Amino acid sequence: MQQLDNTTWGNPATRDVVALTYVDGVPDLPARLHELPRLRRRLAEHHARTGCLIEAFVVWVDQLPALLRVEKTVLPGPRGELVFAGSIVVPRDRCSAVFQIICPETGVPGARETAIGRRFGREQMCPPHPYAPGLRGRLPYLRSDDVEFDTEFPDHALTRTRRWIADTVPNVTVDPSFAALPEF
Repeated sequence: MQQLDNTTWGNPATRDVVALTYVDGVPDLPARLHELPRLRRRLAEHHARTGCLIEAFVVWVDQLPALLRVEKTVLPGPRGELVFAGSIVVPRDRCSAVFQIICPETGVPGARETAIGRRFGREQMCPPHPYAPGLRGRLPYLRSDDVEFDTEFPDHALTRTRRWIADTVPNVTVDPSFAALPEF
């Protein structure tokens, strides 16, 4: 990654971008972290407008609870490429820190989905959304989004997103003054 400014890094080969953002204001999460089923459902409904929430978990970042979410959207343009984003939101009472990676598809758009789709029928390829069954969004929740296929597609944007998350979360340190703020 090359540093683009004080809070943003980019990889020119993949066009992946990583950003660290401090948000001064009450976190806009649709539910508290300890209400995970409600939080997941509302996030799935929110992301359905522009794409699809793939997964959401509560993780620990330097001993603080955080929301980890992965989503997909369509890049503007004629090819219909997807972009996958992973974010880690560390909410506090009146602010939050957000680490995010944005990974656009490289190569042939939809190659992962097509290859996995050939193995399964439509019903298996398009299961109900795990957090909001019956939800119909701009992009469907697909079996090909499952982590089990990441090893087969090591250079895919979704795999790169998850790899960055796995490498980043255990190594993040939080400023003690931020950690001391009241909980969200």
